[in-house]
Amino acid sequence: MWGVIPAAGAGTRIQPLAFSKELLPVGSRFDGQTERPRAVTEYIIDRMVRGGATKICFVISPGKSDILSYFGGGIDGVAFAYVVQPRPAGLCDALFRSLPLISDTEQALFGLPDTIWFPENGFCALPDDCLSFLTFPVERPEFFDAVVTDENDAVEEIQVKTKSARSNWIWGAFKMSGAILAELHDLWRERDCQDEYLGTLVNEYLARGGRARAVRAGERYVDIGTLNGYRNAIQLLSAEQPNESMEFYDAVKS
Repeated sequence: MWGVIPAAGAGTRIQPLAFSKELLPVGSRFDGQTERPRAVTEYIIDRMVRGGATKICFVISPGKSDILSYFGGGIDGVAFAYVVQPRPAGLCDALFRSLPLISDTEQALFGLPDTIWFPENGFCALPDDCLSFLTFPVERPEFFDAVVTDENDAVEEIQVKTKSARSNWIWGAFKMSGAILAELHDLWRERDCQDEYLGTLVNEYLARGGRARAVRAGERYVDIGTLNGYRNAIQLLSAEQPNESMEFYDAVKS
């Protein structure tokens, strides 16, 4: 199973930094007996591996070689690959850069590198038979992509940063097969690659008979793309860190 991490964004909301925002230190991990800062992207990698990913694909921009230098070729038993998004062109464009690596029969997990969420095993709740979203309750859904569902948790609509959103559940990560990813890619190209946000593309996919499911297994979700989000992440981790296993990252290779 693949894990796909779109990491090509400019991170303008939290710049200036002297490095890619995906390497922003948040919390810590142990390297043997030594405690070291933990890059924010390590959290989504950990969650993907817990969800069954054995391969990780980073989508990076040409100027983000520091991500490659930091993570290298992989960590214990998990191989890393890197593909390039030549210019910032939205989340859909970034996700589809991974398509040549993922076969139709493979499952893939997708998560954002500048987010921290709980529970750590959230990906395990997502089914294999359709496009599925791991959703989280938030107080201000208008800042995110709200997921509107029916009584059976089938997705009816994704409201992209919509004032007065009809749901306070937002998507924080998702899962699909390579076949569904290819189907979405074909639809995106048919629409002249105009969909910058995943939500607008998924809405068209649903309108044409596609199926998606929301899984309300998420508990806490923080986007660290802003200074306020960064502060919230520090507070969240101060409460959760004692339960967060660091053993996986002892095997980080250069």
